Amino acid sequence: MKLWLVFVLGAALSWGAYVPTLHQGQALLKGGALRAFLCVGVAYFVTAVLVPLGLLYGAGMEPMEWNRGGVTFATVAGVLGAAGALFVILALKSGGSPLYVAPLVFAGAPIVNALVSMAWHKPKQAPEIGFWVGMVLAAVGVGLVLRFKP
Repeated sequence: MKLWLVFVLGAALSWGAYVPTLHQGQALLKGGALRAFLCVGVAYFVTAVLVPLGLLYGAGMEPMEWNRGGVTFATVAGVLGAAGALFVILALKSGGSPLYVAPLVFAGAPIVNALVSMAWHKPKQAPEIGFWVGMVLAAVGVGLVLRFKP
């Protein structure tokens, strides 16, 4: 198995368990949606700041080269990731169930990703019909998940 597929599996497992785990944390914090978000922030700090610093400095994996464009886009990506987490928390706080929130978020995100990626990196030719069928199937898939949820 290719190493990048292991990481893809890790991301799918992590994000797939994110909303139900977050909802349980909010419930145990007695409706503490913003307290849960603070806990997410602490976890982000440990995972996204301390771990990379340890890898960068400890193992000497990468030289410390910075540039304005890279820092800007990477920071905006971090804001988008944190905003997504906040929106999930607020959706749950506003009465959304993980059975609804997670399928909508995680089916909607790949659709948005494909459209943004195509706008950013213009395809050399128009996408084939199968691409658009896949986009529709992703939307239909979430509809089926929501319609027949347990």
